Amino acid sequence: QVQLVESGGGSVQAGVSLRLSCLVSGYTYSSYCMGWFRQAPGKERLGVATIYAGGSTTYLTDSVEGCFTISQDNAKNTLYLQMTNLERGEAAIYYCALGAGPCWLGSDLGDWGQGTQGAVSS
Repeated sequence: QVQLVESGGGSVQAGVSLRLSCLVSGYTYSSYCMGWFRQAPGKERLGVATIYAGGSTTYLTDSVEGCFTISQDNAKNTLYLQMTNLERGEAAIYYCALGAGPCWLGSDLGDWGQGTQGAVSS
């Protein structure tokens, strides 16, 4: 069974950075997609960034380009989301996900973590 465990969430002031991590287990090394999604209170879960295994292709939502970076470390089975220059609009619960299907921001990746809170204080 695929398992994903997020960590690194917390509350930071606007304008600073936060790095989220997702430890993944139970998958094979065939082609797959991994990504980060977020859900603000009262809103739908939306894609933030996705990446094909190996990092050859990535997708980022327009609002985070230049501020967020998605990456992976295969040796550590870990997916990262580096968030810099955080704004209040980025405050949400962040989820990591994995799937063997399409790898775009609207994809249903199939396997999801429990989420970690990314809060931005005033």
